[in-house]
Amino acid sequence: MTDIQSLRNDFPILNKQLDGQPLCYLDSAATAQKPNKVIDVIKTFYQNENSNVHRGLHTLSENATVRYESARETIANFLNVETREIVWTSGATESLNLLAHGLSARFNSDSVIAISPFEHHANIVPWQEACQRTGATLLVLPMLDGVLDEQGAIALLKQHKPDVLAMGHVSNALGNIHPVESLISVCNALGTITVIDGAQSLLHLRPDLKALDCDFYVFSAHKALGPTGVGGLYGKYQQLNALPVYKTGGEMIKEVNFERSSYREAPGKFEPGTPNISGVIGFAAAIDYVNEIDPSALQRYEQALYHSLLEKLRQIKGITVYGDTQNNVGVVSFNYKNEHHYDLATLLNTYGVAVRSGHHCTQPLMKMLKVNGTVRASLAFYNNQDDIEHFINALNATIDLLD
Repeated sequence: MTDIQSLRNDFPILNKQLDGQPLCYLDSAATAQKPNKVIDVIKTFYQNENSNVHRGLHTLSENATVRYESARETIANFLNVETREIVWTSGATESLNLLAHGLSARFNSDSVIAISPFEHHANIVPWQEACQRTGATLLVLPMLDGVLDEQGAIALLKQHKPDVLAMGHVSNALGNIHPVESLISVCNALGTITVIDGAQSLLHLRPDLKALDCDFYVFSAHKALGPTGVGGLYGKYQQLNALPVYKTGGEMIKEVNFERSSYREAPGKFEPGTPNISGVIGFAAAIDYVNEIDPSALQRYEQALYHSLLEKLRQIKGITVYGDTQNNVGVVSFNYKNEHHYDLATLLNTYGVAVRSGHHCTQPLMKMLKVNGTVRASLAFYNNQDDIEHFINALNATIDLLD
């Protein structure tokens, strides 16, 4: 049985002090901290193994290529998909742009793209741009009291039969776990292409994409203990390979002539230029690390922390919590009376507490909630009860200063 609490020792930054205060890191929805295993793998690569991939016959290049491609296999196994169905990108944002660009070749003025009201700007703006180019319509699914209206959403999908449903598995702003399984099932019956943003779910939920049965799924390494600047795109192979190329350059080509060029099959056709080799290898190390943790124990631990935080926060008069507190990965998005979220976060920082404030790249959602932003405290398994106590004490001290 995995001792989840002991894993905190694997994250060196958590021992840091800020202006004499112990770091209380509650911003994992923005980026997760990195264990020694990931840090060491990246350092070792640059110290002892650095070389380009796919292009050299010398030992360093061949070894780097093996590690790079075995990382693709690691991610594919983690998601229960085929290795050739994984495309390396710079992260979820680039993956979504790739999909919006590729799928828009099929759109016209009769096309409909459905999204949820909870989407990160990265899963709104690319589809808006596609609509502007093609005349397609953007359809927003309904929300009730900060939670997706599942039945209302299903009714809208059946009514409009959209070409694409693009939505997050988990809300980055509120932590809501959306009922994507039921919506994907409806879309599959309608012939609607499903694009799931897994940036917030990869680490906490470990989705089985075969079971989920979505057409495409995007993710970022840095949300799942890996390095920044790398992530990926999963696509059912026939649909993935049918997409047009997104960026061009070396490595993704089959043959180049001055008259025309031809391209490799997926995933290679989507990976031009020198990739983020160390990032991909570091990402695989992060997944190897996560694979050593019992998933049920991890989820139980995170949920126990979340509900402890939620209960203590609700005991503070004047706190308003937003979103679905029953189906949540461990994010508490809140405000205190009429105090500005920026002021709360700034004062909390003086106690070493790292939280996020603002609209969290979800301005449309904030408008629907009738707020200009929130304070967001987001948990991961490397947090503990001491973090929660430190946060609550700092918040009470902050409130005393403001009142």
